[in-house]
Amino acid sequence: MNSGFANLRSSLPMNFKAQHAGPKIWAGTQPDIDRIAEIWTGCLAAYGGPYLFGRHRTIADSMYAPVVTRFLTYDVKLNKPCIAYCRTIMAMPEVQEWIAAARLEPDEIEGLEMAL
Repeated sequence: MNSGFANLRSSLPMNFKAQHAGPKIWAGTQPDIDRIAEIWTGCLAAYGGPYLFGRHRTIADSMYAPVVTRFLTYDVKLNKPCIAYCRTIMAMPEVQEWIAAARLEPDEIEGLEMAL
């Protein structure tokens, strides 16, 4: 995720405080969404889920946790295996803790404001 899926990262930024029902998905973003869904669906089918590589979490699941949150924030339409995977990731205690902490952050960070 750090260097891939640039259109997804640009058009669907992470925001734990927002919920956007049915936003317009940029044309360049849909191929990223489709590729991620293809990867998830293939892994879940090959390894039996509920995580990408079977019954135990791996680093791959951690790497895709930000994608899961983006898909949920922007109400991205997914197939049933991908929806189930999103629920699995969101149920992880670490993800719940991460989201709770992020929601406590201020909306504006003074040190990052641009002086004009």
